[in-house]
Amino acid sequence: MDEENLRKITKLRHELHSLAELSMHETKTKARLMQFIRENTDFTVHDCDQWFWCRKDREEESGMTPIAFRADMDALPIDEQLDLPYASLTPGVSHKCGHDGHCAVLAGLALELTGAKLRRPVVLIFQPGEEIGAGGKMCAQLIPELRIGEIYAFHNLSGFPEKSIVVRKGLTQPASKGLTVHFTGAESHASYPEQGRNPAWAVADLLTDIREILVMPHDGMTLCTVVGLRVGTGNFGVSAGGGEVRLTLRAENESEMNGLEREIRSKSRQLGLRDGLDVNFTSVDEFPETRNADAALDRVAASAGQLSLPVVFMKDLWRASEDFGWYLKQCPGAIFYVGNGVDYPPLHTAAYDFNDRILPAAVDMMKEIEEESC
Repeated sequence: MDEENLRKITKLRHELHSLAELSMHETKTKARLMQFIRENTDFTVHDCDQWFWCRKDREEESGMTPIAFRADMDALPIDEQLDLPYASLTPGVSHKCGHDGHCAVLAGLALELTGAKLRRPVVLIFQPGEEIGAGGKMCAQLIPELRIGEIYAFHNLSGFPEKSIVVRKGLTQPASKGLTVHFTGAESHASYPEQGRNPAWAVADLLTDIREILVMPHDGMTLCTVVGLRVGTGNFGVSAGGGEVRLTLRAENESEMNGLEREIRSKSRQLGLRDGLDVNFTSVDEFPETRNADAALDRVAASAGQLSLPVVFMKDLWRASEDFGWYLKQCPGAIFYVGNGVDYPPLHTAAYDFNDRILPAAVDMMKEIEEESC
């Protein structure tokens, strides 16, 4: 990667880090990125309100479909605790997943391709809301609109050698969804619990039922993680009248996750009917399964080979979900990972900051994939 371009995107990455914004609120981040692309590259910028995309066409019509690359812009609700000169200026919000680095890499790709002759059109997608699964679903509609032929993304990943290219065939990240079960009964004096409708027993029995569901055979990993419980107000004089169970459903196959959700909803309704409770549900943060196309992943590995970057094939899937799967439902593509270092602080922790040393490797990979795809 050109040294001046690396200097520019490192500075940009630090600016983006200081602007950290939560999912679907990335207004300053988006504005800064659009400004950078317009001022420093020959890509055209297309504003789509909460997100934007950029395009560069070849000089002569080739009839080839565009190749696309995607980056995510959102940060996390985690306090900045590191003493950084570019620390987050947003209280309670910081880039602890490295999306500032992902965006800087895509901006770096635009710099590297500026002035170059392309064999096919290149599209860059800067999406919001990856952390809640909403941005990818929204932005993936661009795929059929522009007739994009293939799409790629990367994520930084700790626990692997620095600058290694980490890949997995087929399923690489699972589907997941947040599900809340709401039980509504009626409060009563704690000395007369029979005069109310307390949801505590329904909550307890639902958890037991879920354990029994999970030990049944499933097609691949299927998880249900309890992330929150609430029954009543905690007032010792009041028998509880309401409660909720918050769950994260996760599975290798969306069909298994959806089947698990149906069973939980059915069990909850049965318990509500038994105990005279109203039962309602709320679902959030839906992520699809992320499955790489074989040919696209082969291209990633070949690109790493051309750059003499070590390739690590993951045996087990990365259990964290990724909304890049929405794009892969629309066209072939792949997501790969760039190692931060074996002992590098893990993602989503206060000790983490994107590793600037992997910026050139990530940009070079994107550029090589573009060249390999022609």
